Amino acid sequence: MADGRDVETDDELEELLGFLRDARGFDFTGYKRSTLGRRIRKRMADAQVTSYADYRDRLETDADEFGALFNTILINVTSVFRDPDAWAFLQNEVVPEVLAQLGDDEEIRVWSAGCSSGEEAYSLAIMFAETLGLDEALHRVKIYGTDVDEEALREARAGLYPAKVLEPLAPELRDKYFEANGARFSFRSDLRRRVIFGRHDITRDAPISRLDLLVCRNTLMYFNVEAQTQIVDRFHFALRESGFLFLGKAELLLNDADRFDVVSMRQRIFRRRPGSQPTPYQPTGVKIRPGSATEVKTVARTRQVRDLVVDGAPTPMLAVDADGIVVL
Repeated sequence: MADGRDVETDDELEELLGFLRDARGFDFTGYKRSTLGRRIRKRMADAQVTSYADYRDRLETDADEFGALFNTILINVTSVFRDPDAWAFLQNEVVPEVLAQLGDDEEIRVWSAGCSSGEEAYSLAIMFAETLGLDEALHRVKIYGTDVDEEALREARAGLYPAKVLEPLAPELRDKYFEANGARFSFRSDLRRRVIFGRHDITRDAPISRLDLLVCRNTLMYFNVEAQTQIVDRFHFALRESGFLFLGKAELLLNDADRFDVVSMRQRIFRRRPGSQPTPYQPTGVKIRPGSATEVKTVARTRQVRDLVVDGAPTPMLAVDADGIVVL
């Protein structure tokens, strides 16, 4: 049984998380509390603060401390082509399947969710350019890189990296896709324009849709089971039929055999099953009330018709409710 101090500490942590949500728009509701508490306490120790209440006071008086805290919580550690074997499998086995499903001139849509400072998104750009040829990649490939960390996104948009980040690249690829810029290397500008970076919270925001490939590596592991389930629902909605999902080494899709086939468990690559109905996107906080079997079938049929209408429309569509919340 927890003592009074443990309960008080839990309450203080929740109050601090509520403050971060209200002050800076970072909602850590779905994150594992053990991970959050450990990383926040680490930052508090570095800042020489002993209590959550005192640390909130520090945040209110020191704007720079927010950045230091978020960097500690999110731990943006990455490089180009991290885990080379997994990327080699993706390029040699998955990309040909993606291309086989599309017409010769059809757009290839890719999402790098939790892209941090952009190395993963640029790895995708290089992979498709090497497979298709640079000219065709510039014409066909569109890559979306998203994250909740604005500072990391600023680095991603700059596309400027130290040599250590590029170590997994063969020298000829580094020379082809990066240009020396002082002590750093800049990703080539023409291909960089095919990569669009933006802030996106995978636990709350509407997913990008009609994707051929969705890459989200070593991000799901930070969330609790409920949040992971909601995120995977969004990912299933985002993927086209037979689209591919590429996860990190520490992540698995559990109890999802009815919606995803395993392409390579070793490399954590999955494929949305043909015929599996897209899980409709639901804004956070919206719950469907339990009803009769007839009501459930009616709701499912209505959603299916809606999704078919949206997919068949000649132009993109966005729907918001009276409060400005994206609902479709």
